[in-house]
Amino acid sequence: MTQADAAERYLDAAEQILRDIRATQLPALRQAAQICAESIAKGGLVHLFGTGHSRIPVEEIFPRHGSFPGFHPIIELSLTNHTQVVGNNGQRQAMYLEKLEGFGEIILRNFIFGPHDCMMVFSNSGVNGVVIDVALGAKQRGMPVIGVVSLAHCQGSPVKHSSGMRLTDIADITLDNCSPLGDAMVTVDGLEHPVGPGSSIGYVALVNMLKCLVADALTQRGQPPLVLTSSTLIGSAASAELFDRTYDDFRARIAPLYSGRRED
Repeated sequence: MTQADAAERYLDAAEQILRDIRATQLPALRQAAQICAESIAKGGLVHLFGTGHSRIPVEEIFPRHGSFPGFHPIIELSLTNHTQVVGNNGQRQAMYLEKLEGFGEIILRNFIFGPHDCMMVFSNSGVNGVVIDVALGAKQRGMPVIGVVSLAHCQGSPVKHSSGMRLTDIADITLDNCSPLGDAMVTVDGLEHPVGPGSSIGYVALVNMLKCLVADALTQRGQPPLVLTSSTLIGSAASAELFDRTYDDFRARIAPLYSGRRED
């Protein structure tokens, strides 16, 4: 039998992540989906926050085809803009800032949160200063917190925040993206360190499973969401009209974040 090459070994590891998610995460995922559906059904928002590559699941949830309003991405470019890697807006600066305790609260103060809102915080390690700030700040504001981490990586990482807590200590519900400690999954003969990170596979699977559960729950409540839908499925005119209605709906939902007019 021919030995699997590095690409096949990555696929094997990625498939194992999906199997692990199926085997271990469905109960917590269903609980998280109920929290999100309850928030959206009552006119609240599901806020989404992540730094570095943990921005990927935030953007995967909304806006894109097959997604719908009710989720509010909080994207801080100083923590996520890696296009230049070095120089202005470089990766060193982003990595420094994501560890900076107190910065998360500065970010949260830009918004007026409502009584039905909840917060999802994505962090593979679950220990850096900004994500702990955001999770603690959300709890202090009365929001349920859903943490999404690599449990292996989080438990294997030293605590860095002065609170002495990891994201898993703060979250009401923790979802595990089932990627390994260190994230990279493939060893190559003659290469000192492994390559091929797996957390993005787990992140994307979890958030799309969540999205499907929330859409189902809202529809069962008689509040079917407006879903961004490709023109290849419904035609260009219908797709464009639906995009406009969906973005208008999103704009109306987030307007109170800045005006302060939130319903009790």
